[in-house]
Amino acid sequence: MSRECELTGTKPIVGHLVSHSQDKTKRRFLPNLIDVTLHSEALDQKFKMRIAAKALRTVDKLGGLDGFLAKAKDDKLSSKALKIKRDIAKKAVAAAA
Repeated sequence: MSRECELTGTKPIVGHLVSHSQDKTKRRFLPNLIDVTLHSEALDQKFKMRIAAKALRTVDKLGGLDGFLAKAKDDKLSSKALKIKRDIAKKAVAAAA
């Protein structure tokens, strides 16, 4: 299982652990990933995803999974999230027609 957020693409980054004597040792900063079930109101389905806690706050702010995916860039999304985004768009086009 990769350590990457399915919605924002957040991955581990590399930095230094700096001691009091200013010795620098390599370390990894891992994203705070959590397993959540998000509900899509347009599709009326629930989706299990592994996302960063920061992304969950943004999903809540933008009005749920549908609102987040509408504003998200395609290159940041995982293949699973991209498929959900396309399905929501298809449903919106069918409802408008």
